[in-house]
Amino acid sequence: MSTLRVTVEQVTIHEHPNADALELAQVGLYRAVVAKGVHRTGDFALYVPEQSVLPAELVAELGLTGKLAGSAGDRVKAIRLRGELSQGIVCRPRALDGADLARACAEGTDFASVLGIVKWVPPVPLSMSGEVEPAPDLLPWIDIENLKRYPEVFAEGEPVAVTEKVHGTACALTYRARDGLVRVTSKGLGAQRLALAEDPRNLYWRAVHGHAIAEVAAGIAGELGASRVGVFGEVFGAGVQDLAYGADSRRGEPAYAVFDVAVEVGGQVRWLAPEEMTKVLDGRLPVVPKLFSGPYDTRRVMELAEGRETVSGRAVHLREGVVVRPLGERYSAVVGGRAIAKVVSGAYLTRKGGTEYE
Repeated sequence: MSTLRVTVEQVTIHEHPNADALELAQVGLYRAVVAKGVHRTGDFALYVPEQSVLPAELVAELGLTGKLAGSAGDRVKAIRLRGELSQGIVCRPRALDGADLARACAEGTDFASVLGIVKWVPPVPLSMSGEVEPAPDLLPWIDIENLKRYPEVFAEGEPVAVTEKVHGTACALTYRARDGLVRVTSKGLGAQRLALAEDPRNLYWRAVHGHAIAEVAAGIAGELGASRVGVFGEVFGAGVQDLAYGADSRRGEPAYAVFDVAVEVGGQVRWLAPEEMTKVLDGRLPVVPKLFSGPYDTRRVMELAEGRETVSGRAVHLREGVVVRPLGERYSAVVGGRAIAKVVSGAYLTRKGGTEYE
């Protein structure tokens, strides 16, 4: 998931092609359907992103009672309105009356806490949970921001790799070279520096043992002289999420694919560039499909995010989206960290009966 920030943005208004009373308000590369005439191009308005959970009072104030997702009708979710994808809410709540919106936009002020908006945390199935223990030495996975919110992360023409985003649950393994210690965790637990105690019933540990991930990490540590190695992969298949890619992870060896590797060498942690990751893995573990490698083009990336999946090799269902990263790892001032971003497909966001376990 992306980090939650509820900020004031300058909007661009577009005509809605299928509704006279509606318009499209653009924020970055996101578009949200709004009532016609409420906003004009150049106006400043609050942007509430997807996966935000709103307090009941704000839901009522915005006239959204009964229109949002979740059992309490309080979660912002992508929807299609008269055929157009609407992501997030563009509004001007009363709490911002009198505020200098232009200044708030320029300074990137986060209004989430002021408005009582929190990030939605998906439930955790029993197969993905377990006894936890403190693990300060973990190399945790990071939140990847959405390219539609931060379109300046990559420059047009910059060499990038685009990989398919697999709908599963992130399994993060840290190997410590000095004593062979292995830590296994999920994305959510890893952010809290908590690891899952070894348990043969746990989905993540089953993937680790089934694919000998710790042994591969030890090999990488030896090859690169690393004191710690982090291997980050997606566990997927039936029994994990609603998109299964023709795999069944309920018994035996769960389906698994690596999407990133980090190493600590000389006290410095770095992420392996795409080609280096492929080289050090040397076919020892499955990896997520690469869809494109070459000069960055916004339009092409948006097109690649849609369509059918390639994980199964049979296009059995829709594609979740894509992840973009430079061919040479670098820092991005736009997101304040590693230059990496995702795009999620409209079909995935608006599918029925989807699951979102971390």
